Amino acid sequence: MKERTKLFYLVGLYLAAYLVPWSDPVVRRAGLEAFLMLREYAREHVLFCLVPAFFIAGAISVFVSQGAVLKYFGAKARKIVSYTVASVSGGVLAVCSCTVLPLFAGIYTRGAGIGPATTFLYAGPAINVLAVVLTAQVLGWKLGLARAVGAVVFSVVAGLIMSAIFSREEKAREEAAALNFVGEEEGRGLGKNGAFIGTLVLVLVFAAFARPGEDASAVWKTIFGLRWYAVAAFLVALAWMVRSWFSRDEAVEWVDATWEFTKQIMPLLAIGVLVAGFLLGRPGHPALIPAESIGRLVGGNSLWANLFASLAGALMYFATLTEVPILQGLLGAGMGQGPALALLLAGPALSLPNMLVIVSVMGVKKTAAFVAVVVVLSTTAGMIFGTLVG
Repeated sequence: MKERTKLFYLVGLYLAAYLVPWSDPVVRRAGLEAFLMLREYAREHVLFCLVPAFFIAGAISVFVSQGAVLKYFGAKARKIVSYTVASVSGGVLAVCSCTVLPLFAGIYTRGAGIGPATTFLYAGPAINVLAVVLTAQVLGWKLGLARAVGAVVFSVVAGLIMSAIFSREEKAREEAAALNFVGEEEGRGLGKNGAFIGTLVLVLVFAAFARPGEDASAVWKTIFGLRWYAVAAFLVALAWMVRSWFSRDEAVEWVDATWEFTKQIMPLLAIGVLVAGFLLGRPGHPALIPAESIGRLVGGNSLWANLFASLAGALMYFATLTEVPILQGLLGAGMGQGPALALLLAGPALSLPNMLVIVSVMGVKKTAAFVAVVVVLSTTAGMIFGTLVG
């Protein structure tokens, strides 16, 4: 972190302590909500979601050859291959907007093109089978189907748009990567490296498996009940792999890379969660901006209502599956079907903590473009859906 950045954070902290009117009861409640949201985030996401994700990101940066990343995700890769792999791999993980960040940082810094990388970034939180099913059960099959189709299509469209916007920069980045690339030896071979990273992914998937609702199928409930046995088995397998396949120096390099991603991402996430909690609070707990105020602004199917829903969704932090009960309450308060879809498409894929980290990975300009693309696509989809079902 640059010295001026450290100075900026210090000045911002002291200005907040000095200028914020903490004597106001609403502000005090918002401040309490900020730290309660951070506590909730730490309890539910850090250990079982982010920690495995950081280790996966570290493994990608150390054990996945740059040549393989450039082959499947680079600017010269076939689009049908790169975008399919990015959307499918992101969707299979089905993680929240924050847990996907270390994985995105891993493939992007390793040489993935901006298009496939942002497709992966959007697909991870947005294409969540359990969330889509829950949406259809609670909010209706039309909204559930629209969410599923919109998330799959948008993951690819958003990546293609980002690739087109930054085509010149990506070409220069690709040439620089090719110039600096030296052939890498695959000591263990693709099979062993793939098995190792795949096992790490399985630890993440089962450890972060969301609790199914009362109406969920027996299959989901069974998987949830057995998840810790599966995690234990995969951890034993990982321990054996590390002992049998890796040298001590390689294991240390992996841990060091994991720590680098943790240092880069975790402080920004914590700041983002605090700000989001201060402004919007947790579901059912008002903060500085009451949910009722948002609900009044998203009635009907106007351009403003859909745009506001997209922007609100982009800034709010949604833990996995929490967007459904939030939408249920907003729909009951008069929210239109179009704005509901707009929020569903923008919300899980973006959040204020998410944006702060993306800026540190690919810069302000590309982050602003990605957020704008998601908001515009979500707003458009909301207006179309609202017109069709209205």
